[in-house]
Amino acid sequence: MRTVGRVIVAGLLILATCGRVEAQQNAANGELGVYQVRPNFYMIAGAGANIAVQIGEDGVVLVDAGSSSMASKVLETIQKLTPRPIRYIIDTSAEADHVGGNASLSKAGQNLNILNGAGGPNPGTAAPILSTEEVLNRMSAPTGKQGAFPSDGWPTETFFTPERTMYFNDDGIELLRQPGAHSDGDVFVLFRRADVVMAGDIIDTDHFPVIDIEKGGGVQGEIAALNRLIRLAIPPTPLVWKGGGTRVIPGHGFICDQADIVEYRDMVVIIRDIIQDLIKQGKTLDQIKEANPTEAYRPRYGADSGPWTTDQFVESIYKSLVRRAP
Repeated sequence: MRTVGRVIVAGLLILATCGRVEAQQNAANGELGVYQVRPNFYMIAGAGANIAVQIGEDGVVLVDAGSSSMASKVLETIQKLTPRPIRYIIDTSAEADHVGGNASLSKAGQNLNILNGAGGPNPGTAAPILSTEEVLNRMSAPTGKQGAFPSDGWPTETFFTPERTMYFNDDGIELLRQPGAHSDGDVFVLFRRADVVMAGDIIDTDHFPVIDIEKGGGVQGEIAALNRLIRLAIPPTPLVWKGGGTRVIPGHGFICDQADIVEYRDMVVIIRDIIQDLIKQGKTLDQIKEANPTEAYRPRYGADSGPWTTDQFVESIYKSLVRRAP
């Protein structure tokens, strides 16, 4: 029985690896990958950030919208999955590869206004865009100033409370604020019935996590967010061969289960602890970089070039720890 169990687990790992490679190949070719997460739930990869797509009788809910340049391809892909209109777009952060497609996909959708005279659904002109207030603040600008994004892509509904809930497509949807991790405006989006969590840039299975100090991020908040994500996710035990458990969709990379999140959290904690110890020894940032605190994980998550390098990751941890020091 133990041998059979090992073979099954090995098979699941091979399937996960194949999916990871396929996603990377699609992105490299400029194509979109579509992965079925649940019978009514999909992930679109290759449009910038990963996009979650929930489909039901009420319409389509998107979590993140990808980059502006890929919006038309994303819309075509969604229309192949279902003829139902986009009803909501939820932004997990204010990054261009998450919100760039907001305007196009919102305009292609329909606003479900239930306050008409007949008491039934009354489609409006565009699907609403939901986010935290911090995301709207970063995308917009004070009166008379130029915003970072066109106004037709700004969130139309925001919240500042710890969570916001809605019930759509026979599923409870929770938007859970997780500030101070990747940035100050991040959210997890939990679909209760589907048992799927969209985690945004708090987890990136292709890289070390982006901890944006300038936008309110920090390593302690990142670890707190990953710990919360572990608590939200249910592992597939005891029937591991059935491939069950909560599905976690990261901002970039392959679909995860709880064990993947635990491994990712442990990596961040170990590197944080090494850097913290070096700081206590009086090491400068340059000396800490020279000590290579990410050595054990660099082959898998590291990068020497591109938008987020290993040195930037180390620097973000250093700055967030020094900032918190008494």
